[in-house]
This record gives sequence, structure tokens and C-alpha cells, in this order.
Amino acid sequence: MVIDQDSTVVITQSLGGTYTIHVPSLGGLYRIGNHDLDALGIEVTEGPSQMKADGPLEEKVWDALKSCYDPEIPVNIVDLGLIYDMKLEADQCAVKMTLTAPGCGMGPAIAADARQKILQLPEINEATVDVVWDPPWAPEMISPEGKKKLGIEG
Repeated sequence: MVIDQDSTVVITQSLGGTYTIHVPSLGGLYRIGNHDLDALGIEVTEGPSQMKADGPLEEKVWDALKSCYDPEIPVNIVDLGLIYDMKLEADQCAVKMTLTAPGCGMGPAIAADARQKILQLPEINEATVDVVWDPPWAPEMISPEGKKKLGIEG
């Protein structure tokens, strides 16, 4: 997708190294990666990596997934309860995740972001992130940390 240079955009979220923008003229949300921030007039700064250099590979994958966000909710996809399964086999990782709503147009972008972050781990050479719908997601799946961030009791 190419957005015209003179388009008005509204930054709706900047978490996990990506920016979510709303483009009123196109009527949708779009994800901008750190490598394209100059297009928004934002200086790209290389900060310290959020991923741990050592420790168990499973922990590293979970940390990578925790750096992915739904573009409309300021809670990572792990704490939202969107990750249903994560399996490691040698240098391969397979994730099954869901979305908060079946009609979410950002599903492919969220899954691609998760895959990309997993592939940044030097121990991983192949990763798949599949979106599944069973069981259906429900707010009860949000972790205590996620509920706290959202101001939800319980």
C-alpha cells in the first residue's frame, strides 16, 4: 500500500516499535514499521532491543510476542489472551493466535508483525503464525496485567 505524500494521517498508537496510523481519505488503519518512520517525519532512533540476549528460547519467543500490539488496544497480544499456542521444534516456531473480533481487518498485519519479531531471534530460522477462531476470544482471556492497563476490574 502506498499512501500519497500529501495525505493527512493520524497516529493512533506507537507501541512495540511500530506506529498505527489512520488515513481518513482511505478510511482505514495502517501499520508503519520502524524502518519507514521517516515517511511520517519521525526520526528513526535505534534504541536498546527489548529482546533478551540470553535465557531459554521459549522465554525469548514469549518476549518477542509481548512486543506485538493490536493497533486499537494498548496491550500486547500475549496479555490480551490472543496467543493460544506456541510450539518450538529445533529452529522452528509455530504460533496459533486469534483476534478480538472475527472482522478485524488488522489480523494479517498483527500476525505478520508477530512472525517478523520471532524471526528476529537468531535461533529461529522458520516461523508460522496462524490465526484461528476456536475457541472464540473473550475478555476473560486478558491477563491480570492487561486488565490493569485497560482499567478493568477482576
